[in-house]
Amino acid sequence: MADDREIWKRISEGDADSFDAFYRENAPRLQVFLRQVTGNPQAAEDVAQETFTQIWRRPNGFRPECGTLRAYLYGIARKRAAEWWRKQGPSDQASEDQMSVCQTETVSIVGDAFRRLAKEQRALLWLREVEGQSYAELAVILEIPVGTVRSRLFAAREALRRIWLNTR
Repeated sequence: MADDREIWKRISEGDADSFDAFYRENAPRLQVFLRQVTGNPQAAEDVAQETFTQIWRRPNGFRPECGTLRAYLYGIARKRAAEWWRKQGPSDQASEDQMSVCQTETVSIVGDAFRRLAKEQRALLWLREVEGQSYAELAVILEIPVGTVRSRLFAAREALRRIWLNTR
């Protein structure tokens, strides 16, 4: 596959095949990430589609010197998910929906512990441990310094460890 600069150049020029290849490679994992962030499969799908639509219709803003194209994609998705959360407002229904997402996942003690984390901690751990994003990529996605990424990851891991120890 071409490097990020080349892929971005092609997408910016309206190359539908390049965009399609980029979408097919990244959409499934992005939707899984967004399900963790939103706790809602339908919202995750909607936010992912909005993210890719933004990249296709307004292909600007990617700077290869600041990180990978995938990190840029996840940064846009994170911001769109935050917008989705703001639109939800305070609601008991959102919490109920989060608790009822995927009954098979609730069987897992680890999954349950993971869901008890704050949404920011869940997102950060997911991007690092499941998606394999580097600290530098996380800094770009979250728009924070690398040192802050490290300290937030440490805090998220400690919170998960405390939850895990209290559920056993």
